[in-house]
Amino acid sequence: QVQLVESGGGLVQPGGSLRLSCAASRSIFSISTMGWYRQAPGQQRELVAAFTPGGSTNYAGSVKGRFTISRDNAKNTVVLQMNSLKPEDTAVYYCNAAFIMSRQQLWGQGTQVTVSS
Repeated sequence: QVQLVESGGGLVQPGGSLRLSCAASRSIFSISTMGWYRQAPGQQRELVAAFTPGGSTNYAGSVKGRFTISRDNAKNTVVLQMNSLKPEDTAVYYCNAAFIMSRQQLWGQGTQVTVSS
């Protein structure tokens, strides 16, 4: 069973930066789209950024230009670099793997990001 483990969350002031990491227990990037989602209290879970097996990326309009998703194939790690953070970025951030053939999805347990003065 593949596992996804997130790290890097925490408390940061508005305008600050955080880097979230998602480590997969084995190589899956060739067969899955990797994504970062977030869910704030009372809100639906939303896609923040995605990285396809072919290497293309997509971003939510609210984070475009501020967040960057990348991956390290050798380390089975996906990173979300978050800059110019705003209070509205506060949420639990989840790593997701969407497998292309089976259409199954895996989720990490989430990491809390709080942007506050």
